[in-house]
Amino acid sequence: MEIVERGDIFFLYRPRVGETDPESLSDVQRFFVVLRPEHATKVRLLVIGRKRLPDAHEHERNWGFVGAIAGSAAALEKGLREETYDTKTRGRQHLPAARPAGEGRYLVTLLNGQLHLSYALELPERPSEVQRDFNIAPQASFALSVKNPEKPSPPGLGLGQAQEPDYPDRLQREFRGRRFAREDIKLLDVQGAEFILVGARTDPEKAYNVELDVEKEDERHSEMLRELKMAKSRHPIEPLFSGEWA
Repeated sequence: MEIVERGDIFFLYRPRVGETDPESLSDVQRFFVVLRPEHATKVRLLVIGRKRLPDAHEHERNWGFVGAIAGSAAALEKGLREETYDTKTRGRQHLPAARPAGEGRYLVTLLNGQLHLSYALELPERPSEVQRDFNIAPQASFALSVKNPEKPSPPGLGLGQAQEPDYPDRLQREFRGRRFAREDIKLLDVQGAEFILVGARTDPEKAYNVELDVEKEDERHSEMLRELKMAKSRHPIEPLFSGEWA
């Protein structure tokens, strides 16, 4: 087994337009995962379909895509702030700011030709309703496969043609004509890259004999607040510490 990447992982959600007091997934517009690799110049914002992680116990699968690539976690935060805009049919609309829902450490490993994304939470110290609703377990692992944009998507899934990734030739060759590639994490370094996560393990440290290097965190030492610049004045941070909806 090879460790190909490690770093900080952040979980966030954005409420629906006009929803200032979300209480469940039905009030959520999108669920995000941010991967901030160590010693890297790119940070990925992943959009997770069905607004929840797949269940590792049940080996569920879920689709997602890379919503943004930035040079730093702080650069992503600007796109996660609240927005107010005018529409012709509904007048002025308010899109609430994203809320942090968890932070921790992650590893990407390569085992028998298959990438696995594993993580362990550092915050909140006691996961509660928000983490349960998004299926953010204390730790889990997922088989990760990246879709070939030159192959059709399953019915009802996939981005429109205008949103699909434009891979340089050297990366497109990694697919070797296959529908999915499972070996190269760099395929996620392109906006619009589509992927499938399949629940694999509930205790990745034991299953893969790896250390996720988690540390005890609090508001003063939170990597999410410091690196992603999730200022309390712009983003309700209660879900990160209490696990309660905000």
